[in-house]
Amino acid sequence: MTDRDGHRAPTKEPLRDRLRIIIFEANSPAGKAFDVGLILCILASVAAVLLDSVAPLHDRYGTWFYSVEWFFTGLFTVEYLARLWCIQHPVRYAKSFYGIVDLLGILPTYLSLIVADTQYLLVIRILRVLRVFRVLRMVRYVGEAELLTQALIASRRKITVFISTVFALVIIFGSLMYIIEGDEYGFTSIPRSIYWAVITLTTVGYGDLTPHTPLGQALATLVMIMGYGIIAVPTGIVTLELNEAHRRAANTRTCPSCAAEGHLREATYCWRCGSNLYIRDRGPSSDDAPSRELGEGL
Repeated sequence: MTDRDGHRAPTKEPLRDRLRIIIFEANSPAGKAFDVGLILCILASVAAVLLDSVAPLHDRYGTWFYSVEWFFTGLFTVEYLARLWCIQHPVRYAKSFYGIVDLLGILPTYLSLIVADTQYLLVIRILRVLRVFRVLRMVRYVGEAELLTQALIASRRKITVFISTVFALVIIFGSLMYIIEGDEYGFTSIPRSIYWAVITLTTVGYGDLTPHTPLGQALATLVMIMGYGIIAVPTGIVTLELNEAHRRAANTRTCPSCAAEGHLREATYCWRCGSNLYIRDRGPSSDDAPSRELGEGL
């Protein structure tokens, strides 16, 4: 559409798109204000739950805390439904990290109508404060949950082999300790001895089970030394994958289809679902809109 001077008139974005930009992105003043307000509400709601667990405060202000809890739950319920409505593929968002956290942030209050005291699980809302990284424009932390998920998925085979090896080792060490120490020193069964092997190999060492024979102590020494090396293995695996994931130059642009974050500044398509990141911003007859929008993103 053009005006009388032949210039193309700017197309007005639909309400759904405007709401998506405000809710899911932090580049605009409205989006930043929304995230700041959301974080303040989250902190206030978590503080109310924590204070309500203090018996003297609950006895004195219990009714007030109850009202505040339902107020924030209603507010977050509306916000969650708005997120599902304005995103193009709500199921993808609902299954994402933030989508699950958002849902868990409102369910405990409704469950408290059936199961007593489940409302205290609302402290999980504190995870939603992770969005503060978007507001502060700490771009290397944007989409950190997505990057962590990618790293865990990429290293799942290595970690599976590692855990299987550790599982086999604790069975072997537990069985040996059962044979060496026996009932006399508390190693009354192989499962109980395996429990000792687990807490020793992980360097926890509760001290409820201790070997007393020289051979048992020698085996325990070997297990403890191995524990230091074993703990470093999964850390190294995940760290390597995280370093690969962090090579992205992430920004706060979110996918209009699945709400994925962590895109390269020059990216045109979503890294998760492949959707065009700019197609919803393009006019009906604009052939150069993707490159124009891309330039604005830079």
